[in-house]
Amino acid sequence: MLFAYMFVDVMSPLQSLIETQRGWSPDAFGYYAGAEYILNVFGFLILAGIILDKMGVRFTGTLSASLMVAGACIKLYAISNLFQGTALELWLSSWWTSMPGSAKLAAFGFMIFGCGCEMAGITVSKAIAKWFEGKEMALAMGLEMAIARIGVFAIFSISPRLAEWISPQDPSVVPPVAFCTALLFIGLISFMVFTVMDKKLDAQLGAKALANDETAEEEFKLSDVANIFGSRLFWIIAMLCVLYYSAIFPFQRYAANMLQCNLGIDATTASDIFRWFPIGAAVLTPALGYFLDRKGKGATMLILGALLMIVCHLTFALVLPKYPTEWLAFSAIVLLGISFSLVPAALWPSVPKIMDKRFLGSAYSLIFWVQNIGLSLFPILIGVVLTASNPGVTDPMKYDYTNPMLLFASLGVLALIFGLWLKTLDAKKHYGLELPNISDDKEEKIFEEEGRTQE
Repeated sequence: MLFAYMFVDVMSPLQSLIETQRGWSPDAFGYYAGAEYILNVFGFLILAGIILDKMGVRFTGTLSASLMVAGACIKLYAISNLFQGTALELWLSSWWTSMPGSAKLAAFGFMIFGCGCEMAGITVSKAIAKWFEGKEMALAMGLEMAIARIGVFAIFSISPRLAEWISPQDPSVVPPVAFCTALLFIGLISFMVFTVMDKKLDAQLGAKALANDETAEEEFKLSDVANIFGSRLFWIIAMLCVLYYSAIFPFQRYAANMLQCNLGIDATTASDIFRWFPIGAAVLTPALGYFLDRKGKGATMLILGALLMIVCHLTFALVLPKYPTEWLAFSAIVLLGISFSLVPAALWPSVPKIMDKRFLGSAYSLIFWVQNIGLSLFPILIGVVLTASNPGVTDPMKYDYTNPMLLFASLGVLALIFGLWLKTLDAKKHYGLELPNISDDKEEKIFEEEGRTQE
């Protein structure tokens, strides 16, 4: 997941470079960024959840890692000099939209990668739930997310520098993409090592545990998907998820260029400022997971995270353009990192509390599916809004980002509403979202079971 997160954002600090070097417009960059989620939106992620519940974490994880490698290789070819001037590029450039052929093929590769990346996300969640059931599940998920967040810090640190590595006077987008593609090969090998460990875990659990796991997989039915969709609590969590993450991941695509435009700095300096965003999440997420395991307050953490995100995006929209100082930008980014630690740390460990174990993989995949709808549409929407807000502007260093940032802030407001609704329902029906994951109190466990039954 560390290498997957690095590949996702490898071109985010290079938006201005890809526009000038390959002729991509803000619209083209937005379509490329949204392409990661397109196939997932049109059903692949639902299929991935069913595959996960039927075939298990070992098969699904290996498949997902392989898809990421394949998609990365296609994207690398698309932005490389080998693709420039080929018959394929000319053909791709001649149909559908005015996007360059390199943008279209890169978007296709990113779609393949996105299928593997999102499938890997739900596989990792189910694997951790399996390994840490009744133990420090939130801490384990927090540590996994923290390691992945470090990938974002790393790529924002090294991507602009790798672009200038071969020729500082003539930077290229190829070296950073090639570097991250190589890392994904290492990630595939890493998961193969995990499959050996997971098989040993099954052997240690004994024949009885294995029989229970097989029964759970055999009991899963396609009708369970309809039951998940019929859950009101599922939709509240899914909508909170899509609204919150749509104001985070699409923002990462444009953040470096936004800082360049507001502060008048180069891509490397902008990346050096923004790279601290995931570090706040990486440092705090495990600590918050530890707190959640022992003290609870998951729904409260979701609300606080949404509030902090609103403040940050309003700062980028209204305050930073008037007071363009690096310390203000840095402060808002660190605060956004704190928000990004609160919400995921509380959100993902809450799902096993409300969904039966036998279709937990499908529950995760359906939440990711709803999330992917937003993540596929909002980069495109932000690109369109950015273009419409800057008529006649061709210099990628002079964009006005006020309207895109206000759009991100509005998503935070909607996420806050769903967070308040979730906490209200939890207080009434005892879903256990405010309770700790580790508890010897039998009454609390009964409350959790009652809440799931009512739902």
